[in-house]
Amino acid sequence: MSGNGTYDVAVIGAGVVGSAIGRQLARYRLHTVVLERANDVGTGTSKANTAILHTGFDTQPGSLESALVRRGHNLLADYASKSGIALEKIGAVLVAWDAEQADRLDSVVTKAHANGYLPARRITVEELYLREPNLGPGATGAVVIPDEWVICPWSTSIAFATEAVDAGVELRLGAEVTEVRRDSDAWRLDTTGGPIRADWVINAAGLGSDLLDHRFSHNGFTITPRRGQLIVFDKLARPLLSSILLPVPTERTKGVLVAPTVYGNVLLGPTAEDLLDRGNTATTADGLARLLKAGRHILPKLVHEEVTATYAGLRAATEHRDYQISVYADERYVCAGGIRSTGLTASLAIAEYVVDQMADAGCKLVEVDEEPAIPHMPQLGERGMRPFQDPELIASDAAFGRIVCFCERVTEGELSGALTSHIPAVDRGGLSRRTRATNGRCQGFYCGAAIAAQLANKGS
Repeated sequence: MSGNGTYDVAVIGAGVVGSAIGRQLARYRLHTVVLERANDVGTGTSKANTAILHTGFDTQPGSLESALVRRGHNLLADYASKSGIALEKIGAVLVAWDAEQADRLDSVVTKAHANGYLPARRITVEELYLREPNLGPGATGAVVIPDEWVICPWSTSIAFATEAVDAGVELRLGAEVTEVRRDSDAWRLDTTGGPIRADWVINAAGLGSDLLDHRFSHNGFTITPRRGQLIVFDKLARPLLSSILLPVPTERTKGVLVAPTVYGNVLLGPTAEDLLDRGNTATTADGLARLLKAGRHILPKLVHEEVTATYAGLRAATEHRDYQISVYADERYVCAGGIRSTGLTASLAIAEYVVDQMADAGCKLVEVDEEPAIPHMPQLGERGMRPFQDPELIASDAAFGRIVCFCERVTEGELSGALTSHIPAVDRGGLSRRTRATNGRCQGFYCGAAIAAQLANKGS
């Protein structure tokens, strides 16, 4: 199919998974559209998470999630190196705090090996404290997971979507799907941005994927949003740890962790609260107090550091222990739902899997003559060379030497670039995710007016 408002494939949702699927479809001669109800890509779960590139060591062996996380780790690490997405290969230690947890460490290693992750191994308490001297007293054992790393989640969604758009995929923002029905031999989707028709529809609607699945007359899973509250500590806390500090997981949750971020901060969280409200991303006094109590036990010095921000994200938890990815060949409909907290890591592998399954179901895929070009993303990582540090960049454009956000050292040139990119920022949140502006200690108190002026000038 081709023509105005008529497509071969429509992807619903432009989070990290939907954007990755759009990117994968750009490798074929298809007229593809990605629909997103928000005014930007990656605005839901994709932007509010612990930003860990997982190995899948603790997934259910033999599950689809296990296979896709394992594959996705390699794909995303390679993509990050080529696109400039900030990534730090710091590793993790999973820490036991009592005899019962210590007794479970061997099963953690066994499970990791069953998932194909062989580098996981136990270390002694002495080795643990040599590695993490600021760890709280009382640890009883640990497992090292060398390939658990931290990554920039904001740049990832934006990079996938940018690559897709540059390769000819249409991105419609502010286009919420309001009605679904068959229209002759195709699907008709009514959206707030106008109607479209598509041969194939892929549901990558995140927290709303089960509700959308119902509109396609399926009822295989129900999402119960699981809220994770987190605390962000100032960059002065970063020397307190060298690795991601993981708890011994339970059947229900991975527990509270302490992790560095690629932006130089330290994260504490998340909580795990099952909610009914799919839009409730508020933090609570009780949730933050529970996190501080856990943090005081894990890394005592951390709670004396300045708190930069608090936030909460919602994960698409279901009654199942695996991703809910189904392809209905006769209907030309795909559901990529129930993507758990590992979705960032698995995103490229999920996209690859979905498109392969579509091909097996009869979708005709003809490769384009040239692979789409991978975009080069702005350097947001604290350990990379930021624009204000780059004399060659500043010599080419003095705006990259004029700092606007001093907490995060964001320059006028970066803000201008974010406002004029192929998928430009349209609000303060979009600028923050593309540049780090307003995410520092003062949370935009100093630079807020200048950033508002930049946004206003863009719209004038």
